[in-house]
Amino acid sequence: MSDTNTIKKKICIVTSSLGKGGAEKSSAVLSALLHNLGYEVHIISVLNTIDYDYKGTLLNLGALKDKDASFFGKIKRFWSFFNYLREQKFDFIIDSRSRPNILKQFLINKVLYANEKVIFIVHSAFLKNYIPDSKIIASYLYSNAIKFVTVSKSIKSKLTNKYHFEKVNVIYNALDEPQTTDLSESFLLPENFMIFFGRIEDEVKNLSLLIDGYKRSDLIDNNIKLVILGDGKDKIKLEKKVQAMNLLEHIIFLPYTNNPYPIVSKAMCTLLTSKYEGLPTALIESLYLGTPVISVNCESGPSEIILDTHNGLLIENNNPDLLGEAMNLFVTDTELYNRCKNNAKKSVEKFSMDTISKDWKRIIEENS
Repeated sequence: MSDTNTIKKKICIVTSSLGKGGAEKSSAVLSALLHNLGYEVHIISVLNTIDYDYKGTLLNLGALKDKDASFFGKIKRFWSFFNYLREQKFDFIIDSRSRPNILKQFLINKVLYANEKVIFIVHSAFLKNYIPDSKIIASYLYSNAIKFVTVSKSIKSKLTNKYHFEKVNVIYNALDEPQTTDLSESFLLPENFMIFFGRIEDEVKNLSLLIDGYKRSDLIDNNIKLVILGDGKDKIKLEKKVQAMNLLEHIIFLPYTNNPYPIVSKAMCTLLTSKYEGLPTALIESLYLGTPVISVNCESGPSEIILDTHNGLLIENNNPDLLGEAMNLFVTDTELYNRCKNNAKKSVEKFSMDTISKDWKRIIEENS
């Protein structure tokens, strides 16, 4: 897919890390996508969490931070960042980080990125994590952006309506085909279960709603467990909630693994109850594996992945009764469940590496 023009282009992806989260995984996948297109890829990681496979040359600022987290260490990392950009002379920088700190972003945009061609990715409908609330400050900070890329149509609409940015494109996160082999850890799984997998942060993922919905469903009577797979700051809090509700026998917490797919492929369905998202990779990966999904229709993402009753169920958010009923429906309506399961994999073809590669190549070549 490479040619004499693209093979010379150097692209730097700036990411928070290469581990744990969906946005971080998308950066790793993007590095492989750009590498396969023939570009020379570099990655700058702010934190020393490197779990996902990536392509290209890595500058791990997080490793420097682990050695020296002092104020002077921060200055050293800033200069390492600065010098790396000047020495490498990148054709494009793709900034994939969350950017909530205005002062920090001022230094990055106006000093580090001065005279650079920068594409900023927005991964979440919670725009404050990426763009300052003030339109005046936002306009100044991002005056040198050659393009914004949002990972859903909903985020693009929100971004353009609020800030009136004109150079905004939607490019979905590419699906890195999940591998269901080589499970590094062995888990004792129940015979029948539904699953959530991802970060255990209740303020975003709203796992309290998931637990309440499960409690109100008939799944316990049908001996169908709920598996919550992952780690995060609210895990202990949620375990206590489960204990207080006398559900320890029915809700199983499993630790984070960088290859959850053998487990997901065995689940009846994947569940998502987030307050907001960007483009929930868990839903796409689950469908690719042939596992249908039940998701709340939260802001950004699920409605662009799920066609209700075709590959999953899309329900009103913050309603544990409706969530419980949706779980029941997948158990009692065999025809519906089988239809969603049979349509699952084909329904996510638009997120394939080949399709998304064309979108990225078009942006890079049109702005060269």
